[in-house]
Amino acid sequence: MRAARLIKMVLLLQSRASMTAAELASELEVSERTVTRDAQALSEAGVPVYADRGRAGGYRLIGGYRTRLTGLARSEAEALFLSGVPGALREMGLEDAASAARLKVSAALLPSLSDASRTASQRFHLDAPNWFVEPKAPDLLPTVADAVWDDRQVTARYRSRDTEVERVLEPYGLVLKAGVWYLCARIPDADTFRVYRIDRFTAMDPGADRFVRDEEFDLPAFWAERAQQFARSILRTEVVVRLSPDGVRALPYAVDPVSARDALAAAGPPDDDGTLTVTLPVESEKVAHSQLLALGPEAEVLAPESLRARFTDDAKRLARLYGT
Repeated sequence: MRAARLIKMVLLLQSRASMTAAELASELEVSERTVTRDAQALSEAGVPVYADRGRAGGYRLIGGYRTRLTGLARSEAEALFLSGVPGALREMGLEDAASAARLKVSAALLPSLSDASRTASQRFHLDAPNWFVEPKAPDLLPTVADAVWDDRQVTARYRSRDTEVERVLEPYGLVLKAGVWYLCARIPDADTFRVYRIDRFTAMDPGADRFVRDEEFDLPAFWAERAQQFARSILRTEVVVRLSPDGVRALPYAVDPVSARDALAAAGPPDDDGTLTVTLPVESEKVAHSQLLALGPEAEVLAPESLRARFTDDAKRLARLYGT
């Protein structure tokens, strides 16, 4: 266990200029005291680990040291071949580069691991787009991807509602969500980050200037925060619904799962007949109408009255169709 941890520590320091004891402790899942002992053990073994003192200090390798401890176990090799998303790489114009990289990795593997690519691809496959949606990569995606890789400032025209706006952007990262590509970019004039749907760009002009990337920017954390903000922002209306036990179980499959979970958690105890009354955040009455219809007689809308009237009309029409 310790030998594997020491190897990982060396590889971490080899991949970064410097790391603090806290950063290493977090990556290695040990205490900072253990990091100090491991660094001393590596130094005694001849690995040139140097500790810089002070608030801005940390650990680093000196003298251009490079370890040769890069052999891959079978599980590591198979995980490596799972790390790419073939469709996404193709849409970004990186399919040839990814193919060449896979060939180089395959050539470097031990003969016993030569089938790692096949064993991984035959066991796991990622299909990113939603059902019933024909995936189509935005025409400007390769241009945007090049700018992201190159840290190159761009001048972009973006379709916003019925108008087009032009902005200078610093493209930080790409996100593929349910088959839709998004760009997370910084607007230098406003010093703020925003999210853009790439299929709404009408023009993209990469300039000659490169921007200095904010090293504190964390793309996964930024996207998670904005995704939560977006989900909350579109739930502008509330409806009150009485649910049967079957309706309670089916609610998360008919409406937004997070909204359903929060509504059920905030509800009081069920009535004597097992029904539960919840206050449910929804995007609009129109959306709530289409979603709650899927629950049929397992849900009764109590408020607002205008939405209840829609279901009353639905019930009358259904009675005319199916009544005897």
